[in-house]
Amino acid sequence: MKKRQRRQGFTLIEVLLVLAILVVMGSMVAFHFGTTRDTANSKLARTQISNFEQQLRLYNLDVGAYPTQQQGLESLRTAPGDLANQSAWRGPYSEKAIPLDPWQTEYEYSVGAEGNQQVVIIRSAGADRVMDTEDDVSNAEQQ
Repeated sequence: MKKRQRRQGFTLIEVLLVLAILVVMGSMVAFHFGTTRDTANSKLARTQISNFEQQLRLYNLDVGAYPTQQQGLESLRTAPGDLANQSAWRGPYSEKAIPLDPWQTEYEYSVGAEGNQQVVIIRSAGADRVMDTEDDVSNAEQQ
């Protein structure tokens, strides 16, 4: 009797089923890493803002006031040209260049008053790069 030889290998259905499973698993992993990256970027922005606050406090102790909005965060690196008492500036208060936020946009810096005290607000627009949306990161929410 002739033995019938059976072909080795996978059917098209089996291959498609494995590919579908791999695609589903890959999309789950990609989604997880995407949300993890967003969380990490928000934490990095909060850390950078906290560092700016510490540097600004030192600036304020030396100069007697926070930099104006026009002087901005760059005054932590170089003495502002319009500073009333140039000798009071004892910087640089930041050893490194002022970084962009994790989404590669500049931090927004402003100074306001709360009673007779100056209040510094540092904000990042977040992942959508649009201010005043729910993904913004700011030190105002911590005050």
